[in-house]
Amino acid sequence: MDAKITDMKTRLEIYRASPEANGRLGNCPIRDVFNNIGGKWNSLLVALLAERPYRFGELRRLVPDISQRMLTQTLRELQRDGYVHREVFPTKPPSVEYSLTDLGRSMFGPLNELMRWADHNAAAVREARARFDTDQA
Repeated sequence: MDAKITDMKTRLEIYRASPEANGRLGNCPIRDVFNNIGGKWNSLLVALLAERPYRFGELRRLVPDISQRMLTQTLRELQRDGYVHREVFPTKPPSVEYSLTDLGRSMFGPLNELMRWADHNAAAVREARARFDTDQA
């Protein structure tokens, strides 16, 4: 594991030293990709779309606590990053279907492992937070 940490540290140091980074990590490619994957709704929508393509209304019903505006915005972000494909069908009214692209499917494998880990360790994380909060009070 130390080799992986060192490898990441080395990667970040190399990136920080690159001319385009100008000594900062603000434009780090890893952070840039993670920012959108880690959004509040992004991983949930990717997980749903990994099952099968869905129409907008179906996604809205499957995630009832997301607003229509936020669903639209999140799907556009995922589409912009190349994870989601949007297909418009010439019906009256037009229907729209969303599906994962090849890039989205390739990202879902590792994301799914992280989601499984989170599900398995959620209680331990909540307990750690409670202990920390108690110690800080």
